[in-house]
Amino acid sequence: MMRLWGRKSSINVQKVLWCLAELGLKEGKDFERVDAGLHFGLNDTPEFLKMNPNGLVPTLEDGELTLWESNTIMRYLVSQYDKNGRFPKGVSAQYNSEKMMDWQLATFWPPLRTVFLGLTRTPEKDRDYDVIFKGYQTTNSTLGLLDNILSTQDYCSGNQFNIGDIVVALGVHRWVLLNDAFPEKTGPRSELKNVERWLKQLRSETHFGEFADKELNIVK
Repeated sequence: MMRLWGRKSSINVQKVLWCLAELGLKEGKDFERVDAGLHFGLNDTPEFLKMNPNGLVPTLEDGELTLWESNTIMRYLVSQYDKNGRFPKGVSAQYNSEKMMDWQLATFWPPLRTVFLGLTRTPEKDRDYDVIFKGYQTTNSTLGLLDNILSTQDYCSGNQFNIGDIVVALGVHRWVLLNDAFPEKTGPRSELKNVERWLKQLRSETHFGEFADKELNIVK
């Protein structure tokens, strides 16, 4: 049985769990999940560091293969376990998804991560609210690009749901939650009608709702 190391409140673990759900793989039946990271610990033990020298979650064990980096884990899972064609195949579908995964990592997530860590992990006395405000407003501008993309296609990766949507949607959801929880610190949130439509569509057509929980994303 596969084993996934990581707490459910981690956005990167959520990516993998959502992907597993779309593939019809169930925790306890098809894979085991071990809480690790933050207050759960374990990720700094010699045993864990042997699997993943970064000391981060998620980490996946599948037989003799051990993988880290959430996007790589997702690509692997789709390549090995998508028996029912849940995700589209072909060069165009793959690389339109890949580019959104890279965009999320390199462009969209870095300024929002600064906001998230500043408001949920940094002690009050150490917070730089100017940096937090700037990071959130930068994210507003960046997501305008996504809104334009979604004005011409159903999903961020094209007209079919793909793993690129998983990666981007979880980040966008945190953008929403951070503004809901700390509106005076983030400043206003852009009204992006195409992004809103896409999130609603994901809720109705995928397992997104299982990972769009305010407590999991912000409090823990």
